[in-house]
Amino acid sequence: MLSGVMTWLGWLALAVIITAVAAITGIKPKGTRHVANTRLMGVARLVLLLVVIILAYLAFRARSGG
Repeated sequence: MLSGVMTWLGWLALAVIITAVAAITGIKPKGTRHVANTRLMGVARLVLLLVVIILAYLAFRARSGG
């Protein structure tokens, strides 16, 4: 079974990836308002990019021992 192979951290990573793809592409359920090209979504994408940059920097610093 797949649950025996993946830990809770693997499932969390999968959920984060799916959520990030949905947020960046603007996927939405039927019958909801379209927000993909609004200013709010632009700011959300910018914040997401900043978080990724900060986490990548922290991972680089932790890996290099600094």
